[in-house]
Amino acid sequence: MSSCREPIQNRRQFLKRLLAVAGGLTTFGSSRTFGGAAKAPAPWAFLSDTHIAGDPDNKYRGFYPYQNFKEVRNQIMASPPDGLVITGDLARLKGRTEDYQNLHDLIAPIACERPIHLATGNHDDRENFLHTFPTSNHPAWIVNGKRALTVNAGPVKLITLDSLLFVDLPWGRLGKGQRHWLQMYLDACDEAPVILMLHHPVIGKDALWDAKALLQLITPTPKVKAIVHGHSHRFGFSEVDGIHLISLPSAGYNMKSDQPVGWVEAHLAGDEGIFTLHALEGNTRLNGQTTRLRWRT
Repeated sequence: MSSCREPIQNRRQFLKRLLAVAGGLTTFGSSRTFGGAAKAPAPWAFLSDTHIAGDPDNKYRGFYPYQNFKEVRNQIMASPPDGLVITGDLARLKGRTEDYQNLHDLIAPIACERPIHLATGNHDDRENFLHTFPTSNHPAWIVNGKRALTVNAGPVKLITLDSLLFVDLPWGRLGKGQRHWLQMYLDACDEAPVILMLHHPVIGKDALWDAKALLQLITPTPKVKAIVHGHSHRFGFSEVDGIHLISLPSAGYNMKSDQPVGWVEAHLAGDEGIFTLHALEGNTRLNGQTTRLRWRT
């Protein structure tokens, strides 16, 4: 994360500064660049809804999120990807400081070697989160109190958006300011494929309040290829106007017995993404299933 708090001044200055730092943000951990040649597929780990509590023995629906994350960590460290993104609901329910301290300790071994990008969800508290994960010397964009992060992930760009609205209530919103920032960033950056990472879905139950406005913004921009989200505790793929929607499973616990508990291994190329499910618990029937998604043109 970053201590850089940039006011939006005029469009020309903003675009110039965006171009200077495009893709250079790291939330936590190593800032080294991985991925090799620009055209080589980039391996990344995508997680969501870790729901780590201050009590490591916290149990919900028969699952132990703390222990689940330790197993996920072991799997990831066995073959470290270029980086890791967790799309919100990092904490158990109300985003208490002790929740984030446990998460901090759990991910520290990965963070020593790879960058980790953390988004906030509706069970997170932004102030407590920032207290545990202090800012770094990497630039970040703070818009109306919300935090947008970007990173070059080999041949693609990942943009992590902040959809936290109310702590421990299900709804989410990006807000006009963050959407405006996104529009200007997309105008400023190169034509590399873009994947948006955020907590709330854009369709279905508990979708973003401003999902329609977001889709209206990105649909005419072919460089935006996919949206990766959590929140639903459901694993699956869908599509809207050629944009792939990737719903991550919860790494903490499922809400229905037909759903896996685990994470997704992503290999991101300039023309496609390949996504493999790693199911730890819950419905493990699809463990190892690989899905190939071709990007729109």
